[in-house]
Amino acid sequence: MDAARRRLLAAALIAPFAGAWNVCAQEAVITNGIFLVARPELQDPNFRETVVLITQPDAGAGPLGVIVNRPLAARLSDAVQGIGAIPELSQQIYGGGPVARNRILFLVRSGVPAPLSLRVLDDLYLTGDPELPAKVARGELKAEAYRAYIGYAGWARRQLQAEIAAGGWYMTPADADTIFAADAATVWPTLIKRLTTHTTQRDRAVRVI
Repeated sequence: MDAARRRLLAAALIAPFAGAWNVCAQEAVITNGIFLVARPELQDPNFRETVVLITQPDAGAGPLGVIVNRPLAARLSDAVQGIGAIPELSQQIYGGGPVARNRILFLVRSGVPAPLSLRVLDDLYLTGDPELPAKVARGELKAEAYRAYIGYAGWARRQLQAEIAAGGWYMTPADADTIFAADAATVWPTLIKRLTTHTTQRDRAVRVI
């Protein structure tokens, strides 16, 4: 995607946050393609026990992402009419976040860029193209898998750093296998166990030294 198209997509996704906050915080390095894993202490109902895939839409803009472990009681073929045949593994709709709950975003696992998309990982793209399932069904885009998300999560510049500094989140590199896990209910506890085990081992090593 060229720079102009990338800026247009980024602006459409993050417009509700423009100028909303000016938070000074200890800087955490927020990069494309990471998981935010809610710490057990985080009780905000929008993000309690969530794993959020983060991407940065453009230089200087706040990060945005989708919650990957909140399946909803809805099927894509029922929610969007006339979109063609949908693979059963892509029928589940997920709650992507508290912003713009009237729109659908897609994460697409593909070896080629999806239309109007942001690249998140080597083979993973985030797109708001409503025609994506139809394009896959018609063979216009070869996708190994895709998932649909209602809404998204977004932060102003430095807002997320402030939340991390306050102890709300862990950060860890994202991977597509976790995003497309067969059982979304296992994603958060698995990552929490991994992250807290590593933290405990590190703290023990420090005390020994």
